[in-house]
Amino acid sequence: MDLKSFESLLHNEIQAYRFLAKACQKNGRYFCHRCQARKVYRIRRRKYRCKKCGYEFALFTGRWLGKVFITAREWLWLIKLFELEVSARKATKQLGLSYPTVLKAFDIIRKSIAADSPDKDLLQGEIEMDESYFGGRRKGPRGRGAAGKVPVFGVLERNGIAKVEVIKNVTAESILSLAVKTVRRGSIVYTDKFQGYNSLMFCGYRHLRVDHAKRFSSGKVYINGLEGFWSFAKERIIKFHGVSKEKFPFYLKEMEFRYNNRKTSLFPLFVKSICQLI
Repeated sequence: MDLKSFESLLHNEIQAYRFLAKACQKNGRYFCHRCQARKVYRIRRRKYRCKKCGYEFALFTGRWLGKVFITAREWLWLIKLFELEVSARKATKQLGLSYPTVLKAFDIIRKSIAADSPDKDLLQGEIEMDESYFGGRRKGPRGRGAAGKVPVFGVLERNGIAKVEVIKNVTAESILSLAVKTVRRGSIVYTDKFQGYNSLMFCGYRHLRVDHAKRFSSGKVYINGLEGFWSFAKERIIKFHGVSKEKFPFYLKEMEFRYNNRKTSLFPLFVKSICQLI
């Protein structure tokens, strides 16, 4: 969404509320949050009742954006600043809201992204697999020997999307379990020489490896696409100056979402996510 269109939404609170209300509709109509019936009617200002089950609800009840009590205009501003990757502290100064409120709103956007994320279809075709480690700079071994860092497993479909998950460890069992859940058998899988990937060939995949000690690519055998995602994610996460292990999976899903939609406007996608029912 361009700035001119966004500015028109902020003309007044009613305009902003109508925009979010429209995003909460299903096929252009309001519906009951409890029984999903479409026959609902207004009983008072911004309150509705289901004709079928009698349930009374506000339009934002049971949705992600209903978990923070701020105006519709403030919500739109926060979504826009989140899209532009403005920090919660800077957004606090720009909007005059409290830091806990802005931080909670940003966390809710991330949780809504994680809940609304991934199409469940298996990735297929030419696939890159790799694992990486996230965390602050610490003394001691780097890479797979790094202590205290969070291991993340990633899968990227060439000319498609990336999917990433936090894992407890990088054993062959963990990697194979996620690979089978994410990638269609029969696909061509490219990895580095890490031994944890050796079992892929016994699970219906054509497995090709590149030895990074010698070269970073050999014809079509490379994992540069996924390496690009790791750089994309780490460059952004490092700006937060530390993320708790509890919240890290949501930050990771935000990076996955931004990467997969990097060629489209993110604002309407974030609006769609926070307007979903929890």
